[in-house]
Amino acid sequence: MSEDPPRTEGELRAEVLRVAQAVHAAGLVVGTAGNISGRLPGRDAVCMTPSSLPYETMTLDDLVVVDLDGAVIDGTGSPSSEKALHLECYKRYPEVGGVIHSHATYASMFAVARQPIPAAIEEVVVYIGGDIPVCEFTPTGTDELGVEVAAHLGDRSAALMANHGLVCVGKSPDDALHASLVVERTAEIVHGARALGEPGTIPEKSQQNYAGVYTFVRENMWK
Repeated sequence: MSEDPPRTEGELRAEVLRVAQAVHAAGLVVGTAGNISGRLPGRDAVCMTPSSLPYETMTLDDLVVVDLDGAVIDGTGSPSSEKALHLECYKRYPEVGGVIHSHATYASMFAVARQPIPAAIEEVVVYIGGDIPVCEFTPTGTDELGVEVAAHLGDRSAALMANHGLVCVGKSPDDALHASLVVERTAEIVHGARALGEPGTIPEKSQQNYAGVYTFVRENMWK
């Protein structure tokens, strides 16, 4: 499991920036695409990456803080155009402390094909909760997109946005990054396995047991 969520606002801001740059370095986004956020401790507010700013040159001063209604309360830049997507996840799930929207290559292949990513590897069930579902196509940057995506994240840490990309949640930005990497690695493995034949499936009983681990962690450790 990832490290505990930060205890101070300064630590959270630093984590959002570090995770944003890690997302870019890992190739999960290109240019200024994607967006990263974290719930500020003890406040009904969210720190997120700004719109249209390169990750390589982004600084702590560039990050934007918004309330749960989307109003800017700190920062001079514009919050991500996908702020509604992030805020809906935080409003619907109080345990969520980090959200990442990325355009990870293999995960996006499944999103474009509108195919769920099967939980063909045990760690996917443990860390993500099961198969990664595909949301209905909804226009980018709309409140409706936030509602559609968040509806798929009640018992999962990841969902695919049809013809778009990937959204992952976690107890912290670090945790959401780990989920993003697990999903992208699994998507690549499944893509390759299908070239060899039909991938095998994890027995239903084992799936249930691993899903129980995910549920326990989310309900008891995402605090």
